[in-house]
Amino acid sequence: MLRSEQLRKSYKEQEVLKGINLEVKPGEVYCLLGANGAGKSTTINIFLNFKKPSSGKVYVNDLDVSLYAKEARKQIAYIPEIVMLYPSLSGLENLNFFSELAGYNYNKTELEQFLIGAGLQESAVHKRLESYSKGMRQKVGIAIAVAKNAGALIMDEPTSGLDPKATNEFTEMVRNFSEQGRAVLMATHDLFNAVNVGTHIGIMRGGELVHSLKTTDINAIDLQKLYLETI
Repeated sequence: MLRSEQLRKSYKEQEVLKGINLEVKPGEVYCLLGANGAGKSTTINIFLNFKKPSSGKVYVNDLDVSLYAKEARKQIAYIPEIVMLYPSLSGLENLNFFSELAGYNYNKTELEQFLIGAGLQESAVHKRLESYSKGMRQKVGIAIAVAKNAGALIMDEPTSGLDPKATNEFTEMVRNFSEQGRAVLMATHDLFNAVNVGTHIGIMRGGELVHSLKTTDINAIDLQKLYLETI
């Protein structure tokens, strides 16, 4: 569903991505780890077509993003570290607005079910976003992704600032997304959550994907050791 081939990105004389090859198949959750500046966000931004690669290719469901940006974007839902929604609108109104932008028209009951299915409390569905916590905003973001019928979910530091309860709820949502056969690419600093929710883990350093492994082949303690040795 998501694939990069020899992905490179340079800014003047600085090469920030150095031939990244990764693949995320339907149902897989690929967690990108690395220190700040390792190239995680740049990789994500190229998949989203926010930035252009210097060389190499990225594909979304076999569509070359550089050639079919609009078509590829329809198949991706993006959740940044801070989900940008309209604070004066309710969760349901935000979901309805972004669904219509994506070309979908749902009735009130369907919109409510998307939000509740994403873990949002029923009592919050019609409240304004200005009263929501970060975790609640993330749930609206997940609902938007599901309603958009996107085959891939891309996230940048989604658990940053979440308390343990909200992180656990978020993990369950990502698992559900994976079980639906969707691909997930997530940049994160949370090693333990990566082992808990991911199917695959990549460790980046200096623009290179130094390690790529299955979470079934490593536990949290050994991952932490490998991570610290790598960065």
